[in-house]
Amino acid sequence: MPDDEVAVAIDDIAVDPGDLAVSAATTSVELRDPALSRGSRRHGASPYGALLAADETRLRRERVTTDTGSHVAIVDDEGADVAVGVPETPDSLTADRLIDVTRTTRPAPQGGLNRFLYDATFHLVNLGDSARVRAHRAMSERIQRRLEGGARFVPVLTRKGGVGKTTVTALLGMALADARDDRVIAIDANPDRGTLAERIDRQTRETVRDVVAKARSITGYTEFSEFVSRDETRLDILASDTDPHLAEAFDAADYEVVADLAARYYSLVLTDCGTGIVHSVMRATLERADSIVVVSGGSVDEARLASETLTWLEANGYGDLVANAVVAINLATQGTHLVKVDEIEAHFQSRVREIVRIPYDPQLAAGSVVHWRDLRPVTQYAARELAALVVEGLPAERGH
Repeated sequence: MPDDEVAVAIDDIAVDPGDLAVSAATTSVELRDPALSRGSRRHGASPYGALLAADETRLRRERVTTDTGSHVAIVDDEGADVAVGVPETPDSLTADRLIDVTRTTRPAPQGGLNRFLYDATFHLVNLGDSARVRAHRAMSERIQRRLEGGARFVPVLTRKGGVGKTTVTALLGMALADARDDRVIAIDANPDRGTLAERIDRQTRETVRDVVAKARSITGYTEFSEFVSRDETRLDILASDTDPHLAEAFDAADYEVVADLAARYYSLVLTDCGTGIVHSVMRATLERADSIVVVSGGSVDEARLASETLTWLEANGYGDLVANAVVAINLATQGTHLVKVDEIEAHFQSRVREIVRIPYDPQLAAGSVVHWRDLRPVTQYAARELAALVVEGLPAERGH
């Protein structure tokens, strides 16, 4: 025998078979593919295939989460469920989850250099959307959050006039209507002849007073739509009375009639409340509110009055609305360039949920018709951020 084999040979060592007795603690484990239990083994199949597949399935089930926050079942080594949470809904089967993104399945880029490269290479090079486009889509998804169980009411209010409350209402409504698939309406409940309807091209001269007078004849959205004007984003606006004397007669009972009808046909109802915070309509508006937007200007006086609005709400039993409120700071008002806006924002951060700055925009400063597509990109972004924050503060579901 060669020397290198002698070094490992054990022929000269006697082995007693009795020494190989299996101890009581030893367990025999069989590794067998369950798929082969009925007959002969498939050609080329691995006996470990089922084990690897089962482990992969277990890991996949454990890491799956859904947008609804539900939990999935977790299995033990034997495949038995050890923890069961809320079942997934059909909405969890999204394209992002199920489709493997490749060059052929990735959607064509939307504009910019990536789109140019995609077209120039005859669709061979697909880098996907740019970071800017992805950010825009992500914000749209925030605004498009589903709301179940009826309409949500969002009053826009402040104690001081001239701070851009009507403008903010229009911007918020446009941002919501532009991104969402459901219906959005803005109601002008200003007791001093509101101008909300003048922010879009009006198709009707009907007002809230006409809705109250003809409420019994309104049996569907088709009839209700005759009282509103619609802009390019699909935002519907219901105007206030043009006569301030008649507007004073628009009381809480009248608002309830209008609000009940709006709740039938719209998912989101914005209310431009005017400056009369102690007006009877204000009480009716706040009783229905799911969230509020308080508008502040950029001056010392305007910021103080906006803060006093929050104080009034807290003192009158609306502390929950204050804690969930969004403050919109309109930077187009006089005096903004003279004050420390960061300090105004810091003050409101101690009182409300979120703050958004609305930048100066020449189209808004004109005080006339607002066309969403003509707004500066930074203005659109601020309006969309305001819309996203408002939607995130609304209850996703409402009990009956």
